[in-house]
Amino acid sequence: MNGSYGHLLFEQAIPNDQAVVDELRPYFESAHLDAREVFHRTARIDLHPDAGAPGAHAQYPTCLPPTAKKGLFGEVMTGLMTQAYQFIGGHQWTIPVFLFRYHAEAEAYIFDLARDPPRVREISGRHGNDFIALAIDPASGEVVRFIAGEAKWRAGLTPSVMDTMMFGEWTGPAGARVRSNDGVWNEINRGLPTPQGLEQMHRLLCEKARDHYAEAIISLDRALLIGGNPLPRTDLVFVAGNRAARRAQGQAYLPTNSHPVEYTAGRPLQVVELVLEGGVDLIESLYRSLWGGR
Repeated sequence: MNGSYGHLLFEQAIPNDQAVVDELRPYFESAHLDAREVFHRTARIDLHPDAGAPGAHAQYPTCLPPTAKKGLFGEVMTGLMTQAYQFIGGHQWTIPVFLFRYHAEAEAYIFDLARDPPRVREISGRHGNDFIALAIDPASGEVVRFIAGEAKWRAGLTPSVMDTMMFGEWTGPAGARVRSNDGVWNEINRGLPTPQGLEQMHRLLCEKARDHYAEAIISLDRALLIGGNPLPRTDLVFVAGNRAARRAQGQAYLPTNSHPVEYTAGRPLQVVELVLEGGVDLIESLYRSLWGGR
């Protein structure tokens, strides 16, 4: 940590095995439960259908195509680490519910797949904030700050892949190529002081836990008013991927000591890099195991 900038590098220390999957499964099931209930209800399939029941093949999130599951993995791991480790500012972050129900294409995909099993296709990621968590004052119950972030997964995490992800693709004529500037840094810099993800979180709290989060809901109401005073915001960038062959132990691909010059939003910023071994197989094994699929 340095001033308002924090960087964490995680490297996998033990091989992927059933024990790793078993450790991660409860958190992943909790993270996906709200969206699972919503998508199954919309598609009119049971939450726990028997193997031969109609729609049993279309259970969320197991039925999603591989690329979609990799994106979800990054978002859930972002939440897990936000709650388990100290980020910049030393705040205690709470994730009352993940925002996965606001993935309209996943909802439509499951509805169609339940009725037409061969209709397997790739789907795009969820629009808006990848991640939202709240800092809630334990005395007043009010939200005093929130953290919003981008979570990315790349199967082969190399310096060039990282640069493309953060700065955008190369564009322009030969000899004068420049970055398109539509990568993660641009998304974070353009993030609104009060993003839509905060409204989605407010809506979910009203629906699912109005009494428990009453003061938090009121404080979000005030912040979400057009022209209202926004809550302090912390930005988060989470990148996960497989270790590149030439990557040395302890090597980070994003700045470790201070804000990157490309980050111009001026808010506290936390960066997390997660380096895995065989991450694709881990993700498939983990999602295949959810809700008794193992």
